[in-house]
Amino acid sequence: MSLRLRRRRRSELPSPQDKADTVEQMFDEIAPRYDLLNRLLTFRLDTLWRRRAVAALGLQPGETVIDLACGTGDLCNQLEAAGLFAVGVDFSAGMLQAATTRAPLVRSDALSLGVREGWLAGATCGFALRNFADLDRFFAELARVLRPGARVAMLEVAEPANPVLRAGHKLYFGKVVPAVGSLLSSRSAYRYLPESVAYLPAVPELLSRIAEAGFHDVQRNALSGGIAQLITATRDA
Repeated sequence: MSLRLRRRRRSELPSPQDKADTVEQMFDEIAPRYDLLNRLLTFRLDTLWRRRAVAALGLQPGETVIDLACGTGDLCNQLEAAGLFAVGVDFSAGMLQAATTRAPLVRSDALSLGVREGWLAGATCGFALRNFADLDRFFAELARVLRPGARVAMLEVAEPANPVLRAGHKLYFGKVVPAVGSLLSSRSAYRYLPESVAYLPAVPELLSRIAEAGFHDVQRNALSGGIAQLITATRDA
C-alpha cells in the first residue's frame, strides 16, 4: 500500500507512537529507487561520506562491524571493501529486498538487537538517527552489543554554519529534494525526509546523550561544508 503522508509542518511530524510504523512503510515504498536518488540528490557525495565513516572506525581487517539501519547495504559494501566483516540490520523488508550487498542482512529493530552483549568491534549507522523512535534507547542498545574500546561512526544530515551556505542548503533540501523525489519516487516520503531533521537534538545535547550511554571521545565533524556530519565515539571500558 502506498504511504500517503499529509503535508506537515514540523509540529505535525509523526508522534513517537506512530513514528516506527510510518518510517517502516515509507522506506518500504522508496526502496526500489533509494540508491539512485541518494546518488542524484547528493551528487555522489554520499559515497565519500560513507568511506569517511568506515575509515574513522580505525579497525583492523577481519573485525566484525554491525551496520544499523543498513538500507540497501551501501555501508556494508564499504565495510567489506575495507576488509571488515559486516552484518547489516534494518527493519524495512523493502530495503532488505532491494539490497545490493553480499553481506549477511537481518531484519530487526535497532532498538532491540538479537546480539549478545559485548560481541562487536564496531558499528556504523548512515543517516538514520532522526528516524529512530527513541534515540536514548538506541544508544543504550549500541553500547550493550559493543565490546570495550569498540568504535562507532554515525552519519547524519546537518545544517551549514555559514549563513549563505545554510540558506542555499535550506532551499535545496526543503524544495529541490521533495520535487525530485516526487518525480522519481514518493513525494510524501521525500517531503518527510527534510522535515525529519526536526527530530535531531542540538549537537551539544546529542553528543552528551551518546556519552551518557557509555561512550567517550565523542566527536562531531562537519562534512562537505556542513551539509552532513560524522559522529564518532569509543565504547567505555
